[in-house]
Amino acid sequence: MRIEKKLTIDQIAERLALPRSTIYYWVVDLPIPPTPARKLAQRRAAAATSRKHRLLREEAYAQGCAEFSELAQQPTFRDFVALYLAEGSKRNRNVVAICNSDAAVLRVALNWMEHFSGGSFDYGVQYHADQDVDELRAYWSRELDIEPDMIRLQRKSNSGQLRKRTWRSQYGVLTVRCNDTLFRARLQGWMDCIREAWLDSTVPGA
Repeated sequence: MRIEKKLTIDQIAERLALPRSTIYYWVVDLPIPPTPARKLAQRRAAAATSRKHRLLREEAYAQGCAEFSELAQQPTFRDFVALYLAEGSKRNRNVVAICNSDAAVLRVALNWMEHFSGGSFDYGVQYHADQDVDELRAYWSRELDIEPDMIRLQRKSNSGQLRKRTWRSQYGVLTVRCNDTLFRARLQGWMDCIREAWLDSTVPGA
């Protein structure tokens, strides 16, 4: 009745004259293939949700473009956008993340990321096998004013293959990351504005 006739729990309980709770435990693990009408409803709901989020991203992007000139008057804002354009993660439209071995770079980035995003942040440091992880955590904790145990540790996969290396990042490479789709869309607007300004001000051969 549940699978072939696609009856609800209430319908089965009525037909068998049994408590609804009894029927529930009998059929709770039985999958029911969706009907064509249900599939259509699910597709429409998914399309509506997708459109809603697309419009929100487009609105946030337009906001970023419109506000860039005013924000660029604030100290270090343009620096942040330029740094993100060069060093930030652009693969995921829902994530704002930047990694670097220079504390000054990450301090500027984190300051603006915290200013614009209300989401939670996570931190991860990539290091070589012969580095002191407690020292790395203490350094980044001090430089960025975060708790040491907030910093995840990620050992570099090639850390045992660089015996002849002559240079390395003294304190590893730290990544600052937050999940914020609308912030990422605004940031894309800022980056596009600064790229256009660079292209307009650069004359090849001049």
